[in-house]
Amino acid sequence: MKTRITEMFGIEHPIIQGGMHYVGFAEMAAAVSNAGGLGTITGLTLGTPEKLADEIAKCRDMTDKPFAVNLTFLPTVNAPDYPGLVRVIIEGGVKVVETAGNNPAQVLPYFKDAGVKVIHKCTSVRHSLKAQSIGCDAVSVDGFECGGHPGEDDIPNMILLPRAADELEIPFVASGGMADGRSLVAALAMGAEGMNMGTRFIATMEAPVHENVKQAIVAASELDTRLVMRPLRNTERVMTNAAVEELLEIEREKGADLAFEDIIEQVAGVYPRIMTEGDMDAGAWSCGMVAGLIDDIPTCKELIDRIMAEADAIIAERLAGLRAA
Repeated sequence: MKTRITEMFGIEHPIIQGGMHYVGFAEMAAAVSNAGGLGTITGLTLGTPEKLADEIAKCRDMTDKPFAVNLTFLPTVNAPDYPGLVRVIIEGGVKVVETAGNNPAQVLPYFKDAGVKVIHKCTSVRHSLKAQSIGCDAVSVDGFECGGHPGEDDIPNMILLPRAADELEIPFVASGGMADGRSLVAALAMGAEGMNMGTRFIATMEAPVHENVKQAIVAASELDTRLVMRPLRNTERVMTNAAVEELLEIEREKGADLAFEDIIEQVAGVYPRIMTEGDMDAGAWSCGMVAGLIDDIPTCKELIDRIMAEADAIIAERLAGLRAA
């Protein structure tokens, strides 16, 4: 299947594995890329330029296909060494970068000069248009269903994607609620050039996370995520657990007086305990409503091959049949 995204990134299938904290290591990215999609290393999980350079080299040893690096720009006092991270991405020969968080304008000239394509994650049409105006090559449009940070507008993809198609000139992919061939065909029908999946890729054989995490996703329904940090206007969709319910109770008690320090125990530094050690009640971890559509743990190749077969069948059989009728 050829789309503007497959052509731009040099990949076989219009399927991207988004950057995910403590998931996007070389093993994950290489498995997705080898299966014909675009795998992504999560830059801030590695933290330092030296560690990211090593991970890029490791991924290069595991695949000869294109892969991306996610670089999230956070409003923080102790900022990561962003210039160093940009440098090792370019020196490592990475040709696609997924940016997220704050405006990436300050790094775009360096990536442009090096021939690196930039796809920016956006949760609204206005942010997508801004990304287009500053020179991003593509955007990932994240609907309200998505795991992680869905923004504050609460617009689901059935509305957000067609709106993006109406306004954008650069290509975009659909993110949030994407899991199977139906997701891909729906995204294409609404104007996207492919889809970005996060939660679905955590529940794969190659995902370098504890088995407890994968089983929690398989066991969950679409009702098992919660929105936290809404009072701080830093909304995150996470899998419910004891720590998350405690966090929500603190939010209710504090009301408008809530400060980040009140919930730091439930949200700060918990990812290693969850993703590596499998302590499922350690704190809040990003998970999409799409968990309700996930009931197995295939290899990345099995998953992507299945998605493409389903999509082809829907287009050639169901949709073509409707037209003939």
